[in-house]
Amino acid sequence: MDRETRTYSQRTRVPKPLTATRFEEMALAYVARFATSAAKLEAYLNRKLRECGWDEDTAPQPDVRALVERYVALGYVDDETYARARANSLLRRGYGRRRITQALGAAGIDEEIQEAVSASPSEQRRAILAMARKKRFGPFGHESPDAARREKQLASLLRAGHSLDNAREMVNAESIEWAEQWATELDHEQE
Repeated sequence: MDRETRTYSQRTRVPKPLTATRFEEMALAYVARFATSAAKLEAYLNRKLRECGWDEDTAPQPDVRALVERYVALGYVDDETYARARANSLLRRGYGRRRITQALGAAGIDEEIQEAVSASPSEQRRAILAMARKKRFGPFGHESPDAARREKQLASLLRAGHSLDNAREMVNAESIEWAEQWATELDHEQE
């Protein structure tokens, strides 16, 4: 299809170059709309600068790092709060510690913060219980799994970031009651 026969919606729009005001508004809108880490905000702003370009007539190109640091100082961006919320969200969905660590690492969260927000062993057990319920693994399935199905369930739990020991316990659980009791066992020991 040549350029003349394209419809209006098919034409590629060339974005207007950013100005200092538009750049600041874009950064502020992103922070207001999304929970984000400092590294994710910096990557977003750098991407927007590449995509849109900069209007050299208005001012020199902004220092993205300085803008991100200013937002961190103002409290608009908080890596620990973001990491805690993201880790808790993944735990509720049934993901394990390894998968949570990968997600936080991809968001640019420091290892110290990752360690501070990491799940306790009892939280990890509740997470694997949630995943087993959702996916109908182990005792939550409609029928008793054979060896091949157990292996597939075990592999799925390992990909979700759970430890091999916890995955085996859940897949080989005798009953739903036993699985629920095992998942809350550490909570009762801590009391």
